[in-house]
Amino acid sequence: MIKMIAALPVASVLAVAAGTLAPAYAQEAAPAPAAQDAPQSGGIQDIVVTAQRRSENVQKVPIAISAFTNDALQERAVQSVAALSGLAPNVTFDAGTPFSGSSSVLAAYVRGIGSNDFAFNIDPGVGVYLDGVYLARSVGANQELGDVERIEVLKGPQGTLFGRNTIGGAISIVTHDPGDTFRFIGDATVGSYKLFQARGTADIPIADTLSSSVSFSVKTRDGYFKRRSFPGAQPGTYDVEPSTAYAGAGYENTGIGREGGEDAWSLRTKLRWEPSDAVRVTLTGDYSSSKQEQLPNTLLATTPNVAGGAFDVFAGSYNCAIAGQSTGCGNGPPSFAYAYRRAGRTGLFDLPAIFGVNADANPDNNRLPYDNRFVTGDKDSSYATGLNFARMQSYGGAGTIEYDLSDSLTLKSITSYRELHWKVGMDNDGSPLNMLQISFEMNQKQFSQEFQLLGKALDDRLKYVLGAYYFKESGNLHDYVTFAEGLLQVDGNNILSTKNGALFGQLDFKPIDLIGITVGARYTKEKKAFEGFQSDRNGLTYKILNGFGVPPCASLTPISDDCRVAAGFPNADAPLQLYPGGVNRKTFDNFSPKIGVQFYPTDDFMAYASWSKGYKTGGWTTRLSNPLPDAPSFDEEKATTWEIGFKSKLLNRRLQLNFAAFTTNYKGIQLNFQQGVSPTIQNAGDARIKGFEAEAVFAPVRAFTLTSSVGYIDAKYTDVLPGAVVAPSVIQGGVFVGAELPKTPHWKVNVSPRIELDVGSSGAKLIMLADWTYTSRMRNDTEGTFLLDRKASNVVNANVTLRLPDDRYSVTVGGTNIFDERFLTTGQAQIAGGQFYGTYNRPAEWYARLGVKF
Repeated sequence: MIKMIAALPVASVLAVAAGTLAPAYAQEAAPAPAAQDAPQSGGIQDIVVTAQRRSENVQKVPIAISAFTNDALQERAVQSVAALSGLAPNVTFDAGTPFSGSSSVLAAYVRGIGSNDFAFNIDPGVGVYLDGVYLARSVGANQELGDVERIEVLKGPQGTLFGRNTIGGAISIVTHDPGDTFRFIGDATVGSYKLFQARGTADIPIADTLSSSVSFSVKTRDGYFKRRSFPGAQPGTYDVEPSTAYAGAGYENTGIGREGGEDAWSLRTKLRWEPSDAVRVTLTGDYSSSKQEQLPNTLLATTPNVAGGAFDVFAGSYNCAIAGQSTGCGNGPPSFAYAYRRAGRTGLFDLPAIFGVNADANPDNNRLPYDNRFVTGDKDSSYATGLNFARMQSYGGAGTIEYDLSDSLTLKSITSYRELHWKVGMDNDGSPLNMLQISFEMNQKQFSQEFQLLGKALDDRLKYVLGAYYFKESGNLHDYVTFAEGLLQVDGNNILSTKNGALFGQLDFKPIDLIGITVGARYTKEKKAFEGFQSDRNGLTYKILNGFGVPPCASLTPISDDCRVAAGFPNADAPLQLYPGGVNRKTFDNFSPKIGVQFYPTDDFMAYASWSKGYKTGGWTTRLSNPLPDAPSFDEEKATTWEIGFKSKLLNRRLQLNFAAFTTNYKGIQLNFQQGVSPTIQNAGDARIKGFEAEAVFAPVRAFTLTSSVGYIDAKYTDVLPGAVVAPSVIQGGVFVGAELPKTPHWKVNVSPRIELDVGSSGAKLIMLADWTYTSRMRNDTEGTFLLDRKASNVVNANVTLRLPDDRYSVTVGGTNIFDERFLTTGQAQIAGGQFYGTYNRPAEWYARLGVKF
């Protein structure tokens, strides 16, 4: 089918799309009639969005938007931001990034621009906004969608209206506002893997001018991924240190069990006060707590057996060491270093030596080698026994004040403070050994203040938004990484802070009914600071020098300053610290404009063209495995996007068809590269991204609606910086001019038919819904590791809902991924560390939901 579509001209693609999508426009749960006098003739209901900071029909907004109402999210069993990935064209949203260990982390890409990391040093390329408040971290950005009124996915740079880091687009989550009458809506769901979820929102009027709402959510389910006992690993068969022998952020859930389970709850309250017709005040507070098992992790292959080659660094050195080989396998010193081990807390030599423990030629009598014996061949199981937890607490408050200075001028203030506390630990080696054990602790807080002046003039022909924005963030990310039974032990805190100020504005002028003009701009100034304390707690570099007989390092108790200098460690006061001492600082500034023109030949048709720029600041690489004299940094990235499109309603509002074509010059791309055992952020070079998307809703009669979308992207490097070139090999596609960008499939197609039938004369309704999403192959990592590629996939979800009269009760039975299509969503090629590993999408699951409304 895809080859057939690719061969069609654009007009034909639009015709196909007309029978397929549902973007911003088609996501109503029950399509309402377009006119009061034709309730049975079909029609498409309008959706009101705030993409331009004012309420307006999505069909009148000259931006490519996919918007989803609460009813549409409920019908399609969309419970998190990542689950929108299959419904919106040219986006890839994944729950989790490589070695993040948690599904609360969001990897968001829009039209080829995004971020596939959770580290504090890199900002998202797609901004996530909760009731207008920017969420600075990808940790916690995969929001559970409980009391959501609407989600808007805006594509392309959005800096003239939204805050930081919207170079690729923005995800705007709008939660429910309190009503002026009592109302409760809720649901309870059970399903696969002992799923239980309960959600509810109550509107509680307090006084004539004061109303409130309270929303809650609780969710528990078992993990679908099983940890199995390795055959022959009974007590006494082999020796291995417990996970607690090494420094970590925590030591929960070790041993045999499951991965992917969760226990979470959240609470949100809102107060809305309207003391007069001119003043509106909204206060919001929210708290969420999540306890998860680690993101399910499958060992795909190991790489320790290429003696003397690039693969033979850590796992190979360990295998050589336990066999008593000090030369010809790892070149000696790394293997010799196993005569000295430490746990990273009390001294250099506090773990037992393991060099030569298997020298009697019995590979299993003392220490198990690390190799493909631990590859289970099963997507949903491993032999891991190490760390297995993710804990997150997120909370914050916001106050929004709107003051109508006149009938045509409103001053708006949004003030917010938020905190995030996160701990995660995962066993990525898939074995009972401590070959790659990772844990992190992040603590973050942010404050933002935004002022907007929203006005209109000239008989509403001129509409404008002028604004000022201030953002302050601070926090830390502490890394604990154990490689190859302690050969290398990374342990250290990284402290970062940001101050950002911006002025922005956008004018929309319609001099005549036929023509509209948009002019906007944003000026940004940002200051960042970073101090790195990451250290090699095992002193591996010193041991290598000692093994080679370097004179200053003949003795390591204590480490002499001459030995420190010979080893290249930059800090005399901390000889194990990989970073130089002191605070690193950077300042960035940018001016990003936007120009657009619109054409309105009829009330139901708008064509538009726009040119805009987007921007994201740079920073520092915070993951090191070798000492460096300076903290390595990366520069800002920029995008310039041209877009043309149209939005239309045809056939007496029975067909809604929207189309956009775009091309983007993407410069200074910030990507995660694997350098040895260190996943580092650096600028890759430049790329050209071009494509189109078509979204359609077809509602010929009230009982039937067909929504669909088609998205196409061609995203390739046009220039690659010398340090970012990766040559193609038998294991990786490489990074070079003409290579593909990660997380960017060429094609995505969604088809969603919906049937609503009356049940007798009682007023009850039967609703049948299905979603089919085709996604073509894509890279999951920068280097294009073949084992990690996401194969082309066809995912089908379906459900049936019975709504009883008056909509007070509803019962839904459905399934997600009902044909059990499995593919990798994230992973890492930790070649130097000894393994390829990844996370597969969730298997087929069923659910049953009872909804109430009164």
